[in-house]
Amino acid sequence: MSKVLVVGKGGREHALIRACVESTSETEVFAWPGSDAIFDLAKPTPVTDFDSLVEWIGGGNVDLVVAGEEAWLVYGEGLANACERLGVPCWGPKKEAAQLEASKEFAKEFMVRHNIPTGGYVTVDNIADARAAIGDSYPCVLKFDGLAAGKGVAVCPDSVAAEEFLDEVFTTRRFGEGRLVVEEFLTGPEVSIFVSVVDGEYQILTPARDYKRLADGDLGPNTGGMGAVAGRSLLDAETLAIIEETAVKRTVEGLQKDGLQYRGFLYFGFMLTPEGPKLLEYNCRFGDPECQAVMPLVSGDFTSYVMSGAKGKLDTSLIDFSSDWSVCLVAASAGYPASSRNGDVIRGLDEVTGARVYHAGTKKNEAGEFATNGGRVLAVVAQGATRQDAVAAAYEQFNKVDFDGSQRRTDIGTANFD
Repeated sequence: MSKVLVVGKGGREHALIRACVESTSETEVFAWPGSDAIFDLAKPTPVTDFDSLVEWIGGGNVDLVVAGEEAWLVYGEGLANACERLGVPCWGPKKEAAQLEASKEFAKEFMVRHNIPTGGYVTVDNIADARAAIGDSYPCVLKFDGLAAGKGVAVCPDSVAAEEFLDEVFTTRRFGEGRLVVEEFLTGPEVSIFVSVVDGEYQILTPARDYKRLADGDLGPNTGGMGAVAGRSLLDAETLAIIEETAVKRTVEGLQKDGLQYRGFLYFGFMLTPEGPKLLEYNCRFGDPECQAVMPLVSGDFTSYVMSGAKGKLDTSLIDFSSDWSVCLVAASAGYPASSRNGDVIRGLDEVTGARVYHAGTKKNEAGEFATNGGRVLAVVAQGATRQDAVAAAYEQFNKVDFDGSQRRTDIGTANFD
């Protein structure tokens, strides 16, 4: 039996843990920090912080560590670096390679150095230089040069929006200390490409598209993601071939050239511009909520797949992909994304059938009921032979789940499709 530790506490980790539990090989799963819902599937760990977690890993308690949340990859010595020192395989890149996500400037320099199509950019470290770099070019894209839990990017239609974000970055320091990347505004539909990378080898997983804006029609503030759609036919073969040749292959080769060992999931966020696909950003892990949409389409021995990859061998024979579509619908709490309201009891969970519920921000109250405990509360995910079937199946079950103040979109899987 394999003993696996998944590091994280959200909906993405809930999906990864379920994939491990459902693997054809027998797996015992642990989680840290985990959640009440996650602990219905996984065992808790007797640790209180990152240092004690590393000590626990080194005590021979697990055979594999899977990095869910990105922050731990660059915290302290880095999760994967610590695992390597302890002789425990880790599915997740070392701290040096994880800069692809931790630093927007590092990522843009990497893209340019390895001839990967991307938008133009300027990096600044003060508000005056930021204003000069923006000039009168609106809309513009502003990216905080650091980890910001998916909230450090602003697409600003005008100077009012730009000034508001500049104030958050340089005055109130909402995201902490860091520089700002002023990036060219690109147009076109977005697509998320997930790749398993093991040193110089890679495998492209099922493409997905997420929905960042809070409200229908891509209106309202940016969020961590209000839903996602995934399917093998989301992209045509020609576009996928271009993405693979100009970005995926060059990225993997670039990591090798730069001496950056990478073993784990690598997310590519693309804009399909009129001039062709251009890379917006990297994430050094699975996306959230895209993970919740993609993982139900994966079958086989997922645990052995990531175990083999963490040890240096990419064995693509261990997993298969469904040709179905998958739709993930997120319910957010009152006040999100500016704040979140906790303690609202979630109704209807027991009524969901034929779909998966992944918990992100929930907690059991004293009565044993699940209640809200964060911004994005949960996701309901269903599949179908066609995108339309998957949308209908997901919404049928999603509409059974509710809580006071629930915020949700009604156009996931339909918006941004011709």
